Amino acid sequence: MTDDELTFTQQDPAIPEAIFSPQYLWYWWDQQIDFYTAFLHHLAQLVPEIYFAEMDPDLEKQEENVQMSIFTPLEWYLFGEDPDICLERLKHSGAFQLCGKVFKSGETTYSCRDCAIDPTCVLCMDCFQNSVHKNHRYKMHTSTGGGFCDCGDTEAWKTGPFCVNHEPGRAGTIKENSRCTLNEEVIAQARKIFPSVIKYIVEMTIWEEEKELPPELQIREKNERYYCVLFNDEHHSYDHVIYSLQRALDCELAEAQLHTTAIDKEGRRAVKAGVYSACQEAKEDIKSHSENVSQHPLHVEVLHSEVMAHQKFALRLGSWMNKIMSYSSDFRQIFCQACLREEPGSENPCLISRLMLWDAKLYKGARKILHELIFSSFFMEMGYKKLFAMEFVKYYKQLQKEYISDDHDRSISVTALSVQMFTVPTLARHLIEEQNVISVITETLLEVLPEYLDRNNKFNFQGYSQDKLGRVYAVICDLKYILISKPAIWTERLRMQFLEGFRSFLKILTCMQGMEEIRRQVGQHIEVDPDWEAAIAIQMQLKNILLMFQEWCACDEELLLVAYKECHKAVMRCSTNFICGSKTVVQLCGHTLETKSYRVSEDLVSIHLPLSRTLAGLHVRLSRLGAVSRLHEFVPFEDFQVEVLVEYPLRCLVLVAQVVAEMWRRNGLSLISQVFYYQDVKCREEMYDKDIIMLQIGASLMDPNKFLLLVLQRYELADAFKKTISTKDQDLIKQYNTLIEEMLQVLIYIVGERYVPGVGNVTKEEVTMREIIHLLCIEPMPHSAIAKNLPENENNETGLENVINKVATFKLPRVRKNGVQIRRGEKTRKHSEYMFQYIKHFNGWAEHTQKKRRKQENKDEALPPPPPPEFCPAFSKVVNLLNCDIMMYILRTIFERAVDTDSNLWTEGMLQMAFHILALGLLEEKQQLQKIPEEEVTFDFYYKASRLGSSATNTQNIQILLEKLKGIPQLEGQKDMITWILQMFDTVKRLREKSCLMVATTSGSDSIKNDEITHDKEKAERKRKAEAARLHRQKIMAQMSALQKNFIETHKLMYDNTSEMSGKEDSIMEEESTPAVSDYSRIALGPKRGPSVTEKEVLTCILCQEEQEVKIENNAMVLSACVQKSTALTQHRGKPVELSGETLDPLFMDPDLAYGTYTGSCGHVMHAVCWQKYFEAVQLSSQQRIHVDLFDLESGEYLCPLCKSLCNTVIPIIPLQPQKINSENAEALAQLLPLARWIQTVLARISGYNIRHAKGENSTIPVLFNQGMGDSTFEFHSILNFGVQSSIKYSNSIKEMVILFATTIYRIGLKVPPDETDPRIPMMTWCTCAFTIQAIENLLGDEGKPLFGALQNRQHNGLKALMQFAIAQRITCPQILIQKHLVRLLSVVLPNLKSEDTPCLLSVDLFHVLVGAVLSFPSLYWDDTVDLQPSSVSASYNHLYLFHLITMAHMLQILLTIDTDLILCLPLAQVQEDSEEARSASSFLAEVSQYTTIMSNMGNLTQLLWLLLSFFLISLQKCLISKKILASFMLKIVIFIYSAEGEFSALCSYLSLPTNLFLLFQEYWDTVRPLLQRWCTDHALLNCLKQKSTVVRYPRKRNSLIELPDDYSCLLNQASHFRCPRSADDERKHPVLCLFCGAILCSQNICCQEIVNGEEVGACIFHALHCGAGVCIFLKIRECRVVLVEGKARGCAYPAPYLDEYGETDPGLKRRGNPLHLSRERYRKLHLVWQQHCIIEEIARSQETNQMLFGFNWQLL
Repeated sequence: MTDDELTFTQQDPAIPEAIFSPQYLWYWWDQQIDFYTAFLHHLAQLVPEIYFAEMDPDLEKQEENVQMSIFTPLEWYLFGEDPDICLERLKHSGAFQLCGKVFKSGETTYSCRDCAIDPTCVLCMDCFQNSVHKNHRYKMHTSTGGGFCDCGDTEAWKTGPFCVNHEPGRAGTIKENSRCTLNEEVIAQARKIFPSVIKYIVEMTIWEEEKELPPELQIREKNERYYCVLFNDEHHSYDHVIYSLQRALDCELAEAQLHTTAIDKEGRRAVKAGVYSACQEAKEDIKSHSENVSQHPLHVEVLHSEVMAHQKFALRLGSWMNKIMSYSSDFRQIFCQACLREEPGSENPCLISRLMLWDAKLYKGARKILHELIFSSFFMEMGYKKLFAMEFVKYYKQLQKEYISDDHDRSISVTALSVQMFTVPTLARHLIEEQNVISVITETLLEVLPEYLDRNNKFNFQGYSQDKLGRVYAVICDLKYILISKPAIWTERLRMQFLEGFRSFLKILTCMQGMEEIRRQVGQHIEVDPDWEAAIAIQMQLKNILLMFQEWCACDEELLLVAYKECHKAVMRCSTNFICGSKTVVQLCGHTLETKSYRVSEDLVSIHLPLSRTLAGLHVRLSRLGAVSRLHEFVPFEDFQVEVLVEYPLRCLVLVAQVVAEMWRRNGLSLISQVFYYQDVKCREEMYDKDIIMLQIGASLMDPNKFLLLVLQRYELADAFKKTISTKDQDLIKQYNTLIEEMLQVLIYIVGERYVPGVGNVTKEEVTMREIIHLLCIEPMPHSAIAKNLPENENNETGLENVINKVATFKLPRVRKNGVQIRRGEKTRKHSEYMFQYIKHFNGWAEHTQKKRRKQENKDEALPPPPPPEFCPAFSKVVNLLNCDIMMYILRTIFERAVDTDSNLWTEGMLQMAFHILALGLLEEKQQLQKIPEEEVTFDFYYKASRLGSSATNTQNIQILLEKLKGIPQLEGQKDMITWILQMFDTVKRLREKSCLMVATTSGSDSIKNDEITHDKEKAERKRKAEAARLHRQKIMAQMSALQKNFIETHKLMYDNTSEMSGKEDSIMEEESTPAVSDYSRIALGPKRGPSVTEKEVLTCILCQEEQEVKIENNAMVLSACVQKSTALTQHRGKPVELSGETLDPLFMDPDLAYGTYTGSCGHVMHAVCWQKYFEAVQLSSQQRIHVDLFDLESGEYLCPLCKSLCNTVIPIIPLQPQKINSENAEALAQLLPLARWIQTVLARISGYNIRHAKGENSTIPVLFNQGMGDSTFEFHSILNFGVQSSIKYSNSIKEMVILFATTIYRIGLKVPPDETDPRIPMMTWCTCAFTIQAIENLLGDEGKPLFGALQNRQHNGLKALMQFAIAQRITCPQILIQKHLVRLLSVVLPNLKSEDTPCLLSVDLFHVLVGAVLSFPSLYWDDTVDLQPSSVSASYNHLYLFHLITMAHMLQILLTIDTDLILCLPLAQVQEDSEEARSASSFLAEVSQYTTIMSNMGNLTQLLWLLLSFFLISLQKCLISKKILASFMLKIVIFIYSAEGEFSALCSYLSLPTNLFLLFQEYWDTVRPLLQRWCTDHALLNCLKQKSTVVRYPRKRNSLIELPDDYSCLLNQASHFRCPRSADDERKHPVLCLFCGAILCSQNICCQEIVNGEEVGACIFHALHCGAGVCIFLKIRECRVVLVEGKARGCAYPAPYLDEYGETDPGLKRRGNPLHLSRERYRKLHLVWQQHCIIEEIARSQETNQMLFGFNWQLL
């Protein structure tokens, strides 16, 4: 470079682009001594220019400029050549063996339950799909963000640490020791560049000056441009920020929303630009307005534009570093070295530590970039990960304190990185050994909670901050992470440091021991419930940590003993008050106990005893190791003081008993809640369970009589058993009885609960099996319910899967219910009535279930305890409690009180527990006698229970008392148990007498004899009941037979007109799959139609319960109904539609059936007047309702009073009118009125109306052609000559309901305001009739059901009412209007009627035309002077000819749109070439081929014929429904054999069609031939044929929900590649799958919101409006939830069709995480909900069940 160029570069800021070329800068930087200064000089010139427009930046232009002027030169300088070539070479040199993918919020993660070291070891989607773990037991979960894929980390997996893409040794993969190395020049350049880049990033990221830049960057003339920058916080909601911005900046809502969205996403945004004073004013305004809605003002700063520019570029530079480091391990190592290097002579820590320490002050966007830098550098290099972890632990306390004071989520805090380091086993060991990380974490925990310590140095969380404690839990989680993997090898330093950490942890437990003590409230109820949630929550957080500490200690015997000693010391230090307190003496049965004077009901007591419970856990582990014998070496017996250890857990259990006895009811709900969690599965393992174990420890080390005296004293029951209490106070008696029951239950647990490894000789699998058995003894349970009731270990596992198949069988799920586990029968004998973990209602429930089961098995109802396992040696003396004097005294006293008729100091529950204790004692003695010689057995329960009492009032032994108890009537339910106990006494006695064999034989024969007697009695009782049931059934059948005969006599005419099938009725019922064969001579259409029989119809109103006969002159009765838009039949999903129907002409339905109006009814009947009163009452109650309305009253919505279905209208019930055709008149008319004459008559009538109308004003009725069949020589009145009758006169009430229903159809179908005068009302009436019929036929066909035979009652009643309404609706409209519509309809099939807007034959659905024409045809008989309608005979010919004309037109439709590819797939032998069908088809096709070229590629004629007939059958089924209802014929006779041979002939006969449909054309050939010509030569039709893609082909396809993959992981994989089409960032969205069309949408994001009618709606709602007419079904992919939506503001959740192997869903993927697979039955049910148009009903039911004051905002879905 010349001197002139250098001078130019330094002086002129506007350097030409040629000089700033990458090669030039490369060369210039290489000449500089100090690259850092030169680099900053370059940035100082360009960065402010590139990032000048912060308010409205051109992002693409910015990126292009920064790439060309900064990054490309840097890359040239780094590589010394074209960077694109070098980077491509590095890219193909291989992939690193660590994946390193950083998870974003909402992304799916996978964890292998078989191979993962701990639950934090997860895989990303790609690695999981390409790993061996895909075939293992795995779990799926949704990430909260910030995680890291562990693929390639050998310490995270037992097996299969690598996926296929990252496996070492694979082609294209870098091996561990042979990576692709860089040349020395590049490495040297990297060592030169990276420190400068990193230093710039750090300096600008943590820069605090708002107005000035560092001196190195101040080379430009300073401008006066500033930005008012608003920062994100978690104190203010979206609405708060928008409100503040609108008020402060006076901006529009859209602009404020844009700012708020950007702030939430990036963490900060410039909201105003200008001079400093203007920005400062805006800052103060924003802060003042934000204080109005929150206690905390918004965080606002005023930054100079250049400061803002450099900070923004620093983050972009960080992203560039991420990209560069991804290419090479050398780059990562150089980066790590630069970050860890401390500046000589500086007090500042290294760069990475400075970033960590500044993390809490950074905004969200900066944090994300910097965390990604750490992930892509330090965490990808295990050596530097260790160094980073050491830096992290060095500043751990400060980082956690700043995080707790921060308000941002943990996922974007640097403290969240702890899981990536602390869960690595080798790294965790290193941190424990070298930095004593356990002590660091525990000390941090104490240091962040000083304000919650009281004067006794105990925690008290009254008035706690929920947010702060939530952040403190993060520290507790770190402790869990560091302990999650137990060490296999213990070094001396590891042991020493762990013990130091354990002692530190005991300090926390010391602060919790006895915290939040309470005293019983007497007299007045407590005013305010104290805060209790925080203490319980911390207990729950510490549960697994306590277990982990115990497991770590149990890894080494010496370590366990030392830990036990330290824990014992801590307990003793916390028990000084007990040791120093005053004493009291208790005496009973000659035994004396001196103990401290203390009463739970009067003194302070705490439920929080973590120290005592930890000591109990350590004692159990000593027992498992067999090291209890060495305990005296560390804790001398004289210092052990077992009474002190037992005291506090015993107090806790007494507190629970007194709460149950309602002694603490004045202390409020807080204590009840604490007691609940104390025994709940979430806490019990380290609370309730450990207290019981501590009592077992005390029972094993204390004299049994003194132990029981202590228990009696603490339960305050010593006086109760001394018989010194008053028996008059019933409340006191009830209290004593409850306390005795609770005490007995605890004693049962102490002596009988041995299913704890270390207490009893059992394994963990046996413990789990026992708990499962007892849960299933309550009722069959889903797998998840069982898992929920089992305690989890540190790896969130319950051990359920390992043993469930041994104790239960799985019952497959039903469509709407989960699969359940059912207990195996042989496992019930292991059921214990007093299961340790049973809560109260479980106990009674299980007892009832087991007694019921035994009764069904013809067994007695005794529920003796199963033989318990042996105690471990350390606990073997616990059994001595059973046969001690005090225990015998307690049992004998209870039995004596029960025998005493004047005593009320006993309950049946108390006796039941006493029996259980007796049974345990007898079983224990029996087991000992069977295992060891009698002389070695010291357990003498039988002897002590059999001897007489020691006092004069206690002279009866227990056996005598049991015999007396058998005779007490109140104890009838306990007789079997007493009998069992007495038999056990006899068994033990015989064992004592060394008569084991005789005992077995005798007791066995006695048992058999007793069983036989019981069996005979029960057999006789069953026989008696069976006979009574038989007689009752016989009586009922006789009554039904009489009713049936009466019905037949009443409706004799109907049965006379219906030919009966030969054979008995029974044979028909047996063959349900083959309906009865109907005589084909029955015809429902035309002059040969059979007579319609009307019955007297008497209906009952569901509101007033009054009956009324349905007559046209009576007041109206109505059916509740719902009208809705539907796309269930569409052939063109997503077809654009006008959201408002102001200009829509609904007369002609498109053949694709894109949008229809469906009317459904629940079939419940009301008086019209009753319904109106009910609706008014609903409106009134809605005005008084506080919560959100469930329905839209303005739209007429309400819930059916009976079934609560959502309705929005009512259908008037109109009776069927009797019609009978005189066969003679019909035959005569047949000669006078052939099809040609009928067409001419109709055209003449239309022409006459046209002439009449034209005299008054311009005619809108189409005129006739001047030639052809339109020759109007017939008279205007000639149509009346063929038979007329007077129109039906309906009551005013019926007319009002007809108008109301018609207006509702019009309003909902067209989405317009109601207007009773709109001419489109009759059109919409006909459309909803036709569409409803088509929808029902489609549903029946989809389900494979026959027509009518499978119609539900509500479908039949609703359809009948709908058709009768459609007939009646015509009379409420001007007949001229109906005539106009009729002419337009007929113009489709009669081309003589000329009309400009008449569509071609292929552009209409002819079934809609048929329904409309039939319903409107009577309007031709109307005259100004008289209101007439066609007679039955005339109407029959009208219907017949209309149907035949439209049938022939539809056959042409099928032919012209037929898919020629289908013809080649048909069999050749279906129709013979020389048959009549073939000949008639040939002539028809020959005629059509004259007018169109469609026949050129048709192929085989017989194949075409068979295809045509098959397609037409589907159309006939729709016609059958409509004609059947229109003809008002009885539905009973419409039963057909659904077979290939019989179905088509039956339908044709029923509808007056020849079985050879082509004969229809031959019959009317002269008349139809001109029609064919005009149909086929229509220009619009020919244009449709040219555009094959738009032609609807027949038969129309049946719609179904989209095809879903069987494995849910495939859907998750699909969602992982989804990117929002409107968002450029890589943030994970909420992908939602439309189950109608398969589109994936971006849900609940402002980026994809749309404006509809001035309102913002979410992407899903907007999509539903176009895809499903407002109704749609979505699947939230990342949450595995189905969502049903309707309209803009309604929706509900619905069970997803994906189930795990246990038949259960997993909404949110947060509960179980099991692999999910598609349930075809569930998905089919969802499909039917859609096709049955029940989505709205499901939503309404769900909203009624789950009413919320503030519901979900469905509009923004």
